[in-house]
Amino acid sequence: MQQVLSSAWALLLGMGLLMIGNGLQGTLLGVRGEIEGFSTLQMSFVMSAYFVGFLGGSKLAPEMIRRVGHVRVFAALASFISAVMILYPIFTDPIAWSLGRVVIGFSFSGVYVTAESWLNNAADNQNRGKALSMYMIVQMAGIVIAQALMLLGDPAGFDTFVLASVLISISFAPILLSISPTPAFDTTKPMSLRKLMETSPLGCVGMFLMGGVFAAQFGMSAVYGARVGLSVPEISGFVATFYVGAVVLQYPLGWLSDRMDRRVLILLVAAGGGAGALVGMMLGGFYALLLVSAFLVGGMTNPLYSLLIAYTNDYLEHDDMAAASGGLIFINGLGAIAGPLITGWLMADGVLGPAGFFVLMAALLFSLAAYGLYRMTQRPAVPVEDTGTFAPMTPASTPVAVELAQEYVIEAEIEAEQDAQEDSDAA
Repeated sequence: MQQVLSSAWALLLGMGLLMIGNGLQGTLLGVRGEIEGFSTLQMSFVMSAYFVGFLGGSKLAPEMIRRVGHVRVFAALASFISAVMILYPIFTDPIAWSLGRVVIGFSFSGVYVTAESWLNNAADNQNRGKALSMYMIVQMAGIVIAQALMLLGDPAGFDTFVLASVLISISFAPILLSISPTPAFDTTKPMSLRKLMETSPLGCVGMFLMGGVFAAQFGMSAVYGARVGLSVPEISGFVATFYVGAVVLQYPLGWLSDRMDRRVLILLVAAGGGAGALVGMMLGGFYALLLVSAFLVGGMTNPLYSLLIAYTNDYLEHDDMAAASGGLIFINGLGAIAGPLITGWLMADGVLGPAGFFVLMAALLFSLAAYGLYRMTQRPAVPVEDTGTFAPMTPASTPVAVELAQEYVIEAEIEAEQDAQEDSDAA
């Protein structure tokens, strides 16, 4: 761990600041939208716009980096993010906010691609797993810290927006001043979606459904809190608890993933997350139980992202793993775009109201559990001893981070095969 920190501390510090800024603007817009009188449906378009931009950025950023280089792309996109943060309180209009969210989503995606390629370059075979773990922890911690910063200013004013902009502006200073050399950049051509679906139907369906769940958490949780009348500190605690649960449960579930039928674990975790959503739907009027619901939903659903990728890898050759990652992220992105729109419609007055936030997540998670149960009847499980290694990732990961995780999985499998061969020869 010390080796990872010594070689990539500037990158991790910069990414932490970026995540604080990103987490701050998501919650801040949800609260400010309520203050400005935006409808739930209007806010759903605002929140969905981020994922439209993010999906586009993950496709176009690699070509931008190849043309002008990492440093220019990183600095330019971070500047766009900082500028849009300042413009939000000036143009308090749903259309303007939606356009700004597209820009921010695109820019964050490009910044992540750039930073993750630097992380890949800084990691080696000995510390790749630790680098992935540190990166995930930094991402989650950044979002949690952002919720605490919500208490430092008035959401109805400019202060908190300015703070988010300053954090973004500061974030790229340590990275640009210390990251050297600039790594070579190359990406793998994605596997066709048809072939990916034939290889792992559960992986594809699960990633689409999880996209809707993640987008609801990241985009609409603050909107839900504002709609039910929570105070700003209560909204901050509610949003943060999703990500605290993700950090706490990621590694225990990853440990189980390497020791049992992954389809059974996916089914159980999805059902557990759905049960957590039902708690919020039925007992959300009690704040303590609302936090329990957020912890369960966040803690169960975020590891599902890594579980589904690990499960899909079990049916792939090493050479196909990186190619499959791009397709899985694209499918997840489509679900993420749809998630806030459906959530906003369900939360509207005259439909389900605020409870629609939890209804959608429960429906998606129970659907995944049911589909997982169905798939268990269609083909036998991969023997536990033949499954790949679980690699922790977050839903904010781009194809570059997932390819980094795939490299870690491949190296771990090759090392395990070599150890087994040496043991066999010794015997």
